[in-house]
Amino acid sequence: MRPATLVGEVNSELRMGREEAKVGGMSFWDDFRKFAIRGNALDLAVGVVVGGAFGKIITSLVNDMVLPPIGLLMGKVDFSNLFLVLGTGSYSTLAEAKKAGAPVLCYGAFLSSVLDFLIVAFCIFLAVRWLERFRLLPSLMMGDAPMTRSEKLLEEIRDELRDKGSGR
Repeated sequence: MRPATLVGEVNSELRMGREEAKVGGMSFWDDFRKFAIRGNALDLAVGVVVGGAFGKIITSLVNDMVLPPIGLLMGKVDFSNLFLVLGTGSYSTLAEAKKAGAPVLCYGAFLSSVLDFLIVAFCIFLAVRWLERFRLLPSLMMGDAPMTRSEKLLEEIRDELRDKGSGR
């Protein structure tokens, strides 16, 4: 098939709109519905929603609980108001600098985001470590898990190859 013919067929299928272009005998919408209903997609959606809420909690923890005491120990520093003016002028607050339209480097907000990231990364590390222990726990309690049929066959093939290699 010539490339121009293929492009023409793709364009005509795209123009069908609601007629749904068939790919491998299935319509796009049927394929999408199967994907969306599959358990993994739903698990992913729940994970994204819970992760977003968790991110908000961590941001509040950092901005409202962690940074104020650190700022107090550093001489009453307000991290949300740490900035560097890149242009000319002198401003006492970040709000004044932004209102004047001055280009600013908000390194206090950046430090807050880095701290957010570190806390979230540490929590994910702990969760993965915890889940990994539970995944391994049954095999540790019952000894080695029974071999599957495929594993048995692979072991037999390995043994046969080993025997042929040693000249038996």
